[in-house]
Amino acid sequence: MATVGHTRPTSWFNQKIVDPLLQILQRGAEPKQLAFSAALGTTLGLFPICGVPVFLCGFAIAFLGPLCHAPTVMLANFVVTPIELSLVVPFLRFGEAISGGPRFPFTPDALKKVFTGQASHEVLLSIAHVVRLLLHTNFSAVHAGFILGRQ
Repeated sequence: MATVGHTRPTSWFNQKIVDPLLQILQRGAEPKQLAFSAALGTTLGLFPICGVPVFLCGFAIAFLGPLCHAPTVMLANFVVTPIELSLVVPFLRFGEAISGGPRFPFTPDALKKVFTGQASHEVLLSIAHVVRLLLHTNFSAVHAGFILGRQ
């Protein structure tokens, strides 16, 4: 039973995920366009820097125009945000492994050091490596899925 100020998880899920998805499907977009748009939103939504996926999706929508379905891209981006946030630490550790740099200690002021540029060169290099790798693999995956979907 819901109390004042609180909603049940199922009603939140229905209101925020299921209802917008049903509205998108009822408007009659093509299945290939919806699949491509969902894949694009999911791929860009997993970018390892918080806040950047929204801008990436906006640029992709502006660049692709009618080839993608904008609400589907943004909904997919919204849905994968918890996954993106949970992968920040593994992405950072993977970047450290690629660059061969020392392990970055997670202290209360660690994030502040990264944003202000006070972090060590190895940490910034590991972040750059994982961003480059993620961009390369994500855009390759979207491109391959788009090509395979056309056949």
